[in-house]
Amino acid sequence: MDTILHPDTNLTKLLAMVLAVLLFVGVMALVLFLTNLPKRMPSWGVAIMFLTPTIILLCFGLLYPTVMTVRSSFYGRDGTNAVGFANYVTIFTQPQFLQVLLNTILWTILVPLFSTGIGLVYAVLVDRTRFEKLEKALLFLPMAISMVSASIVWKFVYDQKVGLLSALYTGVARLFGQHVVAPQWLMSAPINTFLLIFVMIWLHAGYSMTILSAAIKAIPEDLVEASRLDGLNGRQQFFYLTIPMIRPAILVVTTTVAMGGLKAFDVVRTMTAGNYGTSVIANEFYTQSFQYQNAGLGASLAVVMFIVVIPLIVFNVHQMRKSQEVR
Repeated sequence: MDTILHPDTNLTKLLAMVLAVLLFVGVMALVLFLTNLPKRMPSWGVAIMFLTPTIILLCFGLLYPTVMTVRSSFYGRDGTNAVGFANYVTIFTQPQFLQVLLNTILWTILVPLFSTGIGLVYAVLVDRTRFEKLEKALLFLPMAISMVSASIVWKFVYDQKVGLLSALYTGVARLFGQHVVAPQWLMSAPINTFLLIFVMIWLHAGYSMTILSAAIKAIPEDLVEASRLDGLNGRQQFFYLTIPMIRPAILVVTTTVAMGGLKAFDVVRTMTAGNYGTSVIANEFYTQSFQYQNAGLGASLAVVMFIVVIPLIVFNVHQMRKSQEVR
């Protein structure tokens, strides 16, 4: 049993995965069997039968880890000595962690702002054009690759010696008669943070474009024709018809991408490992928990991120329900 609960080889990991799948199938089969036993089981009884496994799994996989993380955040490095709010005081007073919080705020604001903006403008420009599918595929293509792969690609772009950005920098300088050496982009704060944010924007713009394009196509054609008969030009249609009609979709996309920016980890970890003033909460949580073995501080960072993401989730769900009510 201990080998299954703590697999340390590929074979035991595969065995644990197979057992988990079989357990899930067995539980669902048992639920279906029990709900079919009585001839006339009330609807609330069927609902309880199906909800019980889900509630148990949520308690085991979500609620219990959350409670234990909050508890650990009030303990020290080894999780045995209670330190009260000392970890939170460290996060909100030490310059290193204030920089982490500032970077996280930048990620949470800039990534959804530019991803949604680019996706919206692009969706409007390519809507009903001759090569619409191809044009959409070009922007959506980055979504098909992993964040780690994208980060490696952009790390070459930002390379000081052979990178495309360095070539553009030195090329423009030569046009003005200057001979300069490109800086170490990923080591130069604060521009390195914005360069990492650009990678995330590049990855999410396609997602935003896809959702917003579907919302634009759902606008009734008679409204579009009526606006044209009223004499609205393209710019006026965009601001007075398109934006109000797809406002719920814009808000849902913005909050969804904002949550992605708040949880940014892969890009930072792959390109700088959080060095040179580029760390964010998710990366700092990993660094403190697994590199520095400071479980209490790592748990505090996780709790801070959890508290910040809750309003975004609530707002996102509220907007989705509002959008469904309109339909």
